Amino acid sequence: MKPYVLVVEDEDSLSTLLQYNFKKEGYEVEIAKDGEEALLKINDRKPDIILLDWMLPKLSGIEVCRRLRLNKNQQKIPVIMLTARGDETDKITGLDHGADDYVLKPFSLPLLFARTRALLRRSSSSIVEEILTSGNIEIDTKALRVKINHNQVHLGPTEFRLLEHFISNPGRVYSREQLLDSVWGRNIFVEARTVDVHIGRLRKILKQNGANDTIRTVRSAGYSFEINNKTV
Repeated sequence: MKPYVLVVEDEDSLSTLLQYNFKKEGYEVEIAKDGEEALLKINDRKPDIILLDWMLPKLSGIEVCRRLRLNKNQQKIPVIMLTARGDETDKITGLDHGADDYVLKPFSLPLLFARTRALLRRSSSSIVEEILTSGNIEIDTKALRVKINHNQVHLGPTEFRLLEHFISNPGRVYSREQLLDSVWGRNIFVEARTVDVHIGRLRKILKQNGANDTIRTVRSAGYSFEINNKTV
């Protein structure tokens, strides 16, 4: 299931840019043009994260954020405030009213993606299922166990996180750098070829235990988890 991002931005060119690029990154995206529309959309369907402009028609981003934090069902939704207001007092106001992060316009898209991923990882509303399945592979994300053909298989912690990441995002191609960011984390500095080593270990274990699904190398791009519906 794709993370659902609500972009609340009244500037058409910017909201379209964000929608296009976040969709390319694998997110589901909806747009709200003002604060009132944002609250209606949030009531209809709770987003996994909100990108919220400060200066909005009808209701300001600050007021939207304040109301979210007063609502028990919505108060834990991560919010990134997008604004051109760069004074320290404005940042404090945004954070004090419930924003989880504060990004100044103009901003770097890679930085915004990284901050979004970081908040989703920390968020209690992040859409993580306890049991993930793909073909004859089953992952218990709480107990940290993997079964293939109903038999428990031992994986190292890094291989476990890689497999969990791939099964959660089947068919999508990830570069080594993207895998380092998602699996190892942004604050861990390791060489990109480290990914190849752990992919090799994971492939060997999957093959030895008769897994249907495979990790495919995409030349000059990275790796993809390929779903095979054959039964063993």
